[in-house]
Amino acid sequence: MSEPSDRGKGWIEQPKNVDRIVYALYAICAVVFALDLLVERHEYLGFANWFGFYAWYGFVACVGLVIAAKGLRRLLMRPEDYYDETAPGHHKREDEH
Repeated sequence: MSEPSDRGKGWIEQPKNVDRIVYALYAICAVVFALDLLVERHEYLGFANWFGFYAWYGFVACVGLVIAAKGLRRLLMRPEDYYDETAPGHHKREDEH
Protein backbone atom coordinates (compact mmCIF):
# COMPACT_ATOMS: atom_id res chain seq x y z
CA MET A 1 0.00 0.00 0.00
CA SER A 2 1.31 3.40 -0.86
CA GLU A 3 0.63 6.50 1.19
CA PRO A 4 -1.85 9.04 -0.18
CA SER A 5 -0.31 11.74 -2.32
CA ASP A 6 -0.45 15.43 -1.43
CA ARG A 7 -0.33 16.25 -5.14
CA GLY A 8 -4.06 17.00 -5.62
CA LYS A 9 -4.30 19.22 -2.56
CA GLY A 10 -3.86 22.97 -2.48
CA TRP A 11 -0.83 24.42 -0.74
CA ILE A 12 -2.78 25.28 2.40
CA GLU A 13 -4.13 21.73 2.77
CA GLN A 14 -0.72 20.08 2.88
CA PRO A 15 0.12 19.05 6.47
CA LYS A 16 3.63 20.54 6.40
CA ASN A 17 2.25 23.92 5.36
CA VAL A 18 -0.48 23.81 8.00
CA ASP A 19 2.21 23.22 10.63
CA ARG A 20 4.23 26.15 9.26
CA ILE A 21 1.21 28.45 9.48
CA VAL A 22 0.44 27.39 13.06
CA TYR A 23 4.07 27.89 14.13
CA ALA A 24 4.16 31.29 12.41
CA LEU A 25 1.03 32.34 14.31
CA TYR A 26 2.59 31.16 17.58
CA ALA A 27 5.71 33.19 16.83
CA ILE A 28 3.70 36.32 15.96
CA CYS A 29 1.69 36.01 19.17
CA ALA A 30 4.87 35.60 21.23
CA VAL A 31 6.50 38.64 19.59
CA VAL A 32 3.45 40.83 20.11
CA PHE A 33 3.19 39.65 23.73
CA ALA A 34 6.89 40.46 24.30
CA LEU A 35 6.52 43.88 22.65
CA ASP A 36 4.14 44.74 25.46
CA LEU A 37 7.27 45.40 27.55
CA LEU A 38 8.50 48.08 25.15
CA VAL A 39 5.28 49.95 24.45
CA GLU A 40 4.42 52.82 26.76
CA ARG A 41 0.69 53.02 27.20
CA HIS A 42 -1.34 55.78 28.76
CA GLU A 43 -4.35 53.92 30.06
CA TYR A 44 -7.16 55.44 32.05
CA LEU A 45 -7.40 52.43 34.37
CA GLY A 46 -4.22 51.43 36.19
CA PHE A 47 -4.63 47.67 35.83
CA ALA A 48 -4.72 48.03 32.02
CA ASN A 49 -0.98 48.85 32.21
CA TRP A 50 -0.12 45.43 33.64
CA PHE A 51 2.13 43.30 31.44
CA GLY A 52 0.05 41.15 29.11
CA PHE A 53 -3.27 42.49 30.41
CA TYR A 54 -5.04 42.46 27.05
CA ALA A 55 -3.77 38.98 26.18
CA TRP A 56 -5.05 37.57 29.46
CA TYR A 57 -8.27 39.55 29.19
CA GLY A 58 -8.93 38.09 25.72
CA PHE A 59 -8.12 34.56 26.89
CA VAL A 60 -10.43 34.79 29.90
CA ALA A 61 -13.18 36.31 27.73
CA CYS A 62 -12.87 33.42 25.24
CA VAL A 63 -13.08 30.82 27.99
CA GLY A 64 -16.10 32.64 29.42
CA LEU A 65 -17.82 32.59 26.04
CA VAL A 66 -17.25 28.85 25.66
CA ILE A 67 -18.64 28.16 29.13
CA ALA A 68 -21.66 30.41 28.47
CA ALA A 69 -22.28 28.66 25.14
CA LYS A 70 -22.26 25.27 26.86
CA GLY A 71 -24.87 26.51 29.30
CA LEU A 72 -27.01 27.99 26.52
CA ARG A 73 -26.77 24.71 24.63
CA ARG A 74 -28.32 22.86 27.54
CA LEU A 75 -31.06 25.48 27.81
CA LEU A 76 -31.89 25.74 24.10
CA MET A 77 -31.16 22.23 22.81
CA ARG A 78 -34.02 20.42 21.10
CA PRO A 79 -34.43 16.71 20.29
CA GLU A 80 -32.80 15.48 17.11
CA ASP A 81 -36.17 14.99 15.38
CA TYR A 82 -37.65 18.30 16.60
CA TYR A 83 -38.46 19.56 13.11
CA ASP A 84 -39.47 16.16 11.72
CA GLU A 85 -42.58 15.98 13.92
CA THR A 86 -44.25 18.90 12.12
CA ALA A 87 -43.19 17.92 8.60
CA PRO A 88 -45.99 17.41 6.08
CA GLY A 89 -47.02 13.80 5.86
CA HIS A 90 -45.80 12.99 9.36
CA HIS A 91 -48.36 10.81 11.08
CA LYS A 92 -48.10 10.03 14.76
CA ARG A 93 -48.24 6.36 15.55
CA GLU A 94 -50.33 5.01 18.37
CA ASP A 95 -47.25 4.14 20.47
CA GLU A 96 -45.77 7.67 20.18
CA HIS A 97 -46.50 10.18 22.92
